[in-house]
Amino acid sequence: MKRPIFAANWKMNHGPSDARAFLNTFLHYYPRNRERERTVMFFPPALTLTAVVEALRERPDILVGVQNIYHEDKGAFTGENSAPIARDAGARLVLVGHSERRHVFGETDEDTAKKCAAAFRAGLTPMLCVGEQLDERERGQTEAVVLRQLRAGLGGLEAERVANVLVAYEPVWAIGTGKTATPEDASAVHKVIRAALRELAGERGIAIPILYGGSVNRGNAVPLLAAPEVDGVLVGGASLDADAWSSIVRSEAPSAPRPRALTPHGGLDQSR
Repeated sequence: MKRPIFAANWKMNHGPSDARAFLNTFLHYYPRNRERERTVMFFPPALTLTAVVEALRERPDILVGVQNIYHEDKGAFTGENSAPIARDAGARLVLVGHSERRHVFGETDEDTAKKCAAAFRAGLTPMLCVGEQLDERERGQTEAVVLRQLRAGLGGLEAERVANVLVAYEPVWAIGTGKTATPEDASAVHKVIRAALRELAGERGIAIPILYGGSVNRGNAVPLLAAPEVDGVLVGGASLDADAWSSIVRSEAPSAPRPRALTPHGGLDQSR
């Protein structure tokens, strides 16, 4: 997977009609370029997924995912969406453990573990989201919280599967607040995550992408992307406007190079 990675989380915004209009504008600003060293992905609402997949049918370089799945593959679970259904609808990725899922809907660490396992069973690549709340940060618990969430979500997986995940660090206090971690703050936490990923996946943990998410916009994307260990950004509000989003995805701020592991078996190619 080419770096940097630009992931748009539309949350509960953009129905199918709005999504088509958005992508018509966005693709004008972001024409296909085989030499471009970056990856773009969209996480639309579930009811908008098919419209986005269809609009991007001629752009396999742009990936599409869902914002949530249930951990069972099928059954009497009214209102839920399973990983196999998401994959059949065209999704290739899924967000797991986003802060709003954790703190608004009560998703637990145990739930994230089940969802990551379900994603792999269906051939989806999970992006596990981790991050601390403001009170936890003020008590100096950032590292402990992030590592607990990371190990809980991935600890039950085989190393080969861990090597195929993506991780997003999203400090809860920075999401939708206009506040953002400094590049130095982000880099420090990403280094902690990287060390833990190497414990879970061996040397292949070097190649796992780690994104930063939390009030990212076109004014701060470049310095964040330039920070060591920041492989991309997970963007909410600033991804809802086609002009703003296209400006962000065209940002030129390559991260400092570091050794990459061999291409893992299965899942998306994480080696670049």
